[in-house]
Amino acid sequence: MIGVFKQNNPANAILLLVYGLILKLHLFLHPVGPLKLPGDHYFYNWLLEFLEPLRLPALFFALISFLLVLLQATLFNRICNVHKMFEKQNYLPGMAYVLLTSLFVEWNQFSAPLLINSFLIWLFYKMVNLYNTQFPGSTIFNIGLMMGVVTLIYQPAIVFVFLIVFTLYIMRAFHIREWIIAFIGVTTPYYFLALVLYLTNNWNIQYLLPSVSFNLPGMPSSILVTVSITLLMIPFIIGGYFVQNNLNKMLIQVRKNWSLLLLFLIISVMIMMVSGGYNYVNWVLCVVPLSAFHAAAYYYPLNKTLPRVVHWITFGYAIYINYFIIR
Repeated sequence: MIGVFKQNNPANAILLLVYGLILKLHLFLHPVGPLKLPGDHYFYNWLLEFLEPLRLPALFFALISFLLVLLQATLFNRICNVHKMFEKQNYLPGMAYVLLTSLFVEWNQFSAPLLINSFLIWLFYKMVNLYNTQFPGSTIFNIGLMMGVVTLIYQPAIVFVFLIVFTLYIMRAFHIREWIIAFIGVTTPYYFLALVLYLTNNWNIQYLLPSVSFNLPGMPSSILVTVSITLLMIPFIIGGYFVQNNLNKMLIQVRKNWSLLLLFLIISVMIMMVSGGYNYVNWVLCVVPLSAFHAAAYYYPLNKTLPRVVHWITFGYAIYINYFIIR
């Protein structure tokens, strides 16, 4: 399977769909409705309130979740190929994304974190484009604007504002004007939301101020959670090792892109400690950067035995927990 997805074959787009259906068919066999989390913010709550009178079946949300995961995997795979994160174009990042989202059942269910992963992938694309853009002002404003929208969907995502700071530091020379533009972009959605709330007589400061709390993630609740975390970490370590070994062969921009992905991952880990409760739903925000490093673990080794073993163990385990574990 790794050898197939390592090729840049257009038919792999169809194969990725089949691969996803095999892993996630349980979504349609045992569909559930949208998840509600402590950190859900105004836009996500409004969306649920809008959909509630329609009484949509749980199967609808299962279908939307599957399409979201598949779309996110495809978009992130294309970003990695366009920006030459690997020497040759391939479908390994998309394959890794679909596989990793199958390691926790909650990661396949419709939720605010799964929804904002789509925005975060788009933001990553805009951020890596900053290196060569001729019009940084508009790009930086759009990044800030989208980040503001993300924080209004899921409150703990306020932590990702730090990603803008690191992006400007890595991708751009310091210009105070650009930092001010980023700040204006982040606050713009809050300004318009405040205006709408005031004009509709629904003013409530709680809609504008993210309510976050910090706590350490709970210890793994079962051996299955421990195995899932292990299968996330081992390929990441392997991939990180090979990326580090091949940095001298990469263009400067590609090196910066990998650095940005690592910062993306660090901030995603931080979000586990922000209003996450004792579930693993918001951990799905780590999947975007992790899938790139997992793809590197499959792509770089000359001896393919270890990557194949790791892949099939992960695949088999994902099948087991999604089809044979009663939750």
